[in-house]
Amino acid sequence: MITPTRTARTDEPASALLGTLAAQGASGALSTEAGIVYLAAGHVVHVESALAPDIGDLLTHSGALAPDGWWEAIDQAGRRCRVGRQLVDSGHLAVGALELCHLGALFDAAYFVLAHDGPALRFRPGVSHWLGGVRAVPVDTVLRESRRRRELLHRICPEPAIDLAPLARVPGPDPADLPARRGRALAQVDGVRTAAQIATVLACRTFHTLVELRRLAAAGLVVPKDPAPAPVSAEPGPAPRPTVPDEPDTALLRRLLHALEAL
Repeated sequence: MITPTRTARTDEPASALLGTLAAQGASGALSTEAGIVYLAAGHVVHVESALAPDIGDLLTHSGALAPDGWWEAIDQAGRRCRVGRQLVDSGHLAVGALELCHLGALFDAAYFVLAHDGPALRFRPGVSHWLGGVRAVPVDTVLRESRRRRELLHRICPEPAIDLAPLARVPGPDPADLPARRGRALAQVDGVRTAAQIATVLACRTFHTLVELRRLAAAGLVVPKDPAPAPVSAEPGPAPRPTVPDEPDTALLRRLLHALEAL
């Protein structure tokens, strides 16, 4: 096996470099302009992006995990990169619920990091994410799912600025007259929030929120404003403490509980 070395920025697309790292069985962190992909033995173990709510946001905002339990795990196991294991061992979260939420957060962040396939910034071998190992996913699977999501959103409404820009409402139907999930998304469009911020407020998966926002845009009810992308840190570390959501997404909580019951 070839030992990967630290790389500086090149014009090579992130997907191409990920394929090379997967073939080498590499472990480390690949940074792009939109986020970071963490690898272990050539598989993706986590993806984080400032453009998507992280796993802590999803767990605590949905009510599946109390904020105190989340930050207790960060304090006790963050430095050892075993936060996920700590949540399970301490009884705060079942394995199935953790895996379900982890995969949702991973694929949501991967869409922003990989779907538009920007250049890789650098690869740092041996760097681990503070969450620790939960479920490893083959690189090909992550890339294929990111492309599938991009194509689906394009079919709904070919306006990629919806994903990143602050969104503004256009006069139209009352949110109460729309399907429930779509109406909740529209109610949070205020000319300031981006899709990721709306997903965080709703404690909802980012991709599900993007689907509804693209549908609203296709119906002429939502338009993008000039984007103001947030800076992305290339250094690993615990996410900022989540704010209290305006309206928890009980559907996400039900899915987590159903997954636990199925186990």
